[in-house]
Amino acid sequence: MKRPMPNAAFYIMSSLMKCRDLLRPRNRILEEVNIGQGNHVLDFGCGHGSYTFIASESVGGEGKVYAQDMVRLALDMIEKKASKLNLDNISTICSDCSTGIPDESIDVILFYDVFHLLGDPGAVLKELQRVLRPDGIMSFSDHHMSGSDILSGVTEGGMFSPSQKEKHTFVFRKSRN
Repeated sequence: MKRPMPNAAFYIMSSLMKCRDLLRPRNRILEEVNIGQGNHVLDFGCGHGSYTFIASESVGGEGKVYAQDMVRLALDMIEKKASKLNLDNISTICSDCSTGIPDESIDVILFYDVFHLLGDPGAVLKELQRVLRPDGIMSFSDHHMSGSDILSGVTEGGMFSPSQKEKHTFVFRKSRN
C-alpha cells in the first residue's frame, strides 16, 4: 500500500466492515478454505480481524494465525480482542509487505480485498510465495477487481497458479519453478 490510512478513516471503515460481517458472515467464505486444526495461517491485510478470529478457532491450540496489516490501530484492536478472549494463537505483524515469517511455514494465506490497494503487488506476491508451504494454498478475493484481472494480477509473475474458483474466492497454489 502506498501509505497507512488515517485512524479516523480506519474507524469508519472498521465500523462498516462490522456491519457487513453481521449481514454476510465471514465464516461462509472461510468454509471454502478448509482450514484445519494445527494449520498456520497468514491473514494478509487483516484489517480489524473479520477473518483472523474465525481462523483462530479453526486452527485450534496447536495452530497459529498471523494477522498482518500496515495500520497499527487495526493490530491494536486485534491484540486487545485476542487478549480479552484469551487467544494465544494469534500474532500480529505491522508491515505493508515483509512478514518476518520463516520460509515455507504457512499452510493457508487469506488475501482478501487488499490487492487493489497495493503499491508494489509483485513484492507482496514474492513475500507470500516465500512463506507458503509447497502444498499450501492462497485464498484470494478482491471485490474491486474482475475475475480476469485477479487471475492475471496474481499469476503474472509466475509465482502462483490458479487451482480452483469457489463461490466467493479464487484458490491459488505456489507454482513449481
